[in-house]
Amino acid sequence: MFETKDEPLLTRYEFLLRLGRSFGATLVIVIGSLAFGSAGYHYFGELSWIDALLNAAMILTGMGPVNPMPTVGGKLFSTFYALYSGIAFLTMMAVMTAPLLHRLLHKFHLDDDEDTAIAKNNSSPPSASVHPAGGRFDSSE
Repeated sequence: MFETKDEPLLTRYEFLLRLGRSFGATLVIVIGSLAFGSAGYHYFGELSWIDALLNAAMILTGMGPVNPMPTVGGKLFSTFYALYSGIAFLTMMAVMTAPLLHRLLHKFHLDDDEDTAIAKNNSSPPSASVHPAGGRFDSSE
């Protein structure tokens, strides 16, 4: 799904496409969760469709319920939908932030590899210097 540490960083255009795919996946989760919640509140909570949608949206965003649940089925659905909504929220945040965090870590890893390569090139053992006149000399002289 993401490039490995040995592959170059994605271009800005490819990265924006990846962000768009993540946003699209999150949108699918939101729409599915709202549809599931609205249907549950409508059938189990005996709410109108618009009130069911409002309750589903408020629970999904963590704001809390709007209408009291008059039925036992509605109360049980509200309980499990609230638990589901917490997991769905964490999933959506993970899907949205994964490309950003991956790019950041990948960039740092590439910078670290460049620093390591430079350090390896500069860490060769010191050799005796050659005097401009052609003789060897030691720096302690």
